[in-house]
Amino acid sequence: MDVALVGDEAVGRQQRARGVGRLVAKRSAQSTRLDVFYQEGCAKIRLPETFDGTMEAVLINTAGGLTGGDHVEWSLAAGAETRLTVTTQACERIYKASASTARLETRITVADGARVDWLPQETILFDRSSLNRRLEVDLAADAVFLAVEAVILGRKAMGETVETGFFHDCWRVRRAGKLIHAEETRIDGDVAGLTGELATLGGARAFATVLLCGPDAEGHVEPLRRLIGAGAAGVSQWQDKLVARVVADDGFSLRKMLIPIISHLRKGASVPKLWSL
Repeated sequence: MDVALVGDEAVGRQQRARGVGRLVAKRSAQSTRLDVFYQEGCAKIRLPETFDGTMEAVLINTAGGLTGGDHVEWSLAAGAETRLTVTTQACERIYKASASTARLETRITVADGARVDWLPQETILFDRSSLNRRLEVDLAADAVFLAVEAVILGRKAMGETVETGFFHDCWRVRRAGKLIHAEETRIDGDVAGLTGELATLGGARAFATVLLCGPDAEGHVEPLRRLIGAGAAGVSQWQDKLVARVVADDGFSLRKMLIPIISHLRKGASVPKLWSL
C-alpha cells in the first residue's frame, strides 16, 4: 500500500484486484475445442479434461474474493454446435468494503445449435460488503442457455450475519437480438431488515435463481415442481423460458435443493465435480 502523510493522518491508496478472462469454444472433429483463450490479472481459467466431446471451464479469482473497488470481467462464447459448461473453483466471497463497490461482469454468447450451462458456485456476501454484478447473454435463434446464480448472506455455520450492505444484480438475456429476459435484484442498506420481510426472504439466508432458455422449457415445469415438492421454491414458464426461484435457511440446504434441479435440467448429467457436497 502506498501511504502519503497529510498532517497527522495517513491517507492510503489501496491496491485493487483487476481481472479479465476470455474464452471462445469452437466445434472440431465432433467435439468442443478451444479457439481463443485469454487471461489477465486475478482472472484465471482452467479446462479440466472431459471425455464426452463437451468442454468444461473453471473460472478462478486468484485474489481470493472481492471488496470495494475490485473489478473482474468474464467473456465466454460458444461457437456453433458446441457444448460448454462453466463453473467456478470456489464460492465467490464479497468482503466488507471500506469504500466503493466491487464489480463482477459476465458476458456470454451462444451461437447456432450451441448450449452453455452457466453454473458458478454460490456468491457469499459478508457484512458491509458492496457488489454490483451484471450478466449479459446473447443467444442465437436455436441456442440453449441454462444459468444458476445463488447468493448466501453470511455463513450460518460460522455464526456470520449480514446486517448492512449493498447488492445489485442485473440480468439481460437476448435471443437473436431481442430482449427475452430482464431482472434486477437490489438490496441496499438494512439487509437484515429487508430480507427478514415475508415478501422477500422471510429471514432465510440463501436464495437462487435458475433460468433455462430453450425449446423444451415447458416440458420441465411439472417434473421440477414434483422434484421440489413442498420446498421453498417456485417454477414458472412462458414462451421458451423457465424460471425457478429457490430459498433456503443456509448455503448447504440451498445446494441440496439446487443439485437435483440442475441435474434434471442437464438431462441427467451431474453437476460439475467442484459442486460436490
